[in-house]
Amino acid sequence: MFQVGDKIVYPMHGAGIIEAIEEKEILGEKQHYYLINMPMGNVHIMIPMEKVMNLGIREIVDRDTMDDVLHTFHDHKSDSSVAWNQRYRKNMDKLKTGDIYKGAEVIRDLLRINKDRVLGAGEKKMLDNAMQMFISELVSVKKITEEQATDLVNQFLHKDA
Repeated sequence: MFQVGDKIVYPMHGAGIIEAIEEKEILGEKQHYYLINMPMGNVHIMIPMEKVMNLGIREIVDRDTMDDVLHTFHDHKSDSSVAWNQRYRKNMDKLKTGDIYKGAEVIRDLLRINKDRVLGAGEKKMLDNAMQMFISELVSVKKITEEQATDLVNQFLHKDA
């Protein structure tokens, strides 16, 4: 399991740091909880230790993996012929896995579609959330500011544009 100080990613929420492990009694039941600080948004959450694996929480990736992920913004072709509601469900499933490569695919594909036509409100919000989750991990991995991370992502996104 995780230790205090570990940098983790909570799918659909982004990167955080385990600040403490505490036993708490909630509704008459004692359990051990991870207390996690999510710097993006300055949110603190408690997650029961026994549920961590089911939630897809993982350690942040290493620098080499992050560099590889940044290059996936140019990989593969996107299929924009799929109906938006099917694409939305498929992309939501990708984001829920917490897999950084799948998250980068969602960002890449939605940005490519957005070049051809305006995204609907749901997909626009999904793109914004996916970008925030990605940037939060990039900040932790590269030890840079949120602004620097945003600039770095934009450099890769617009490299061959």
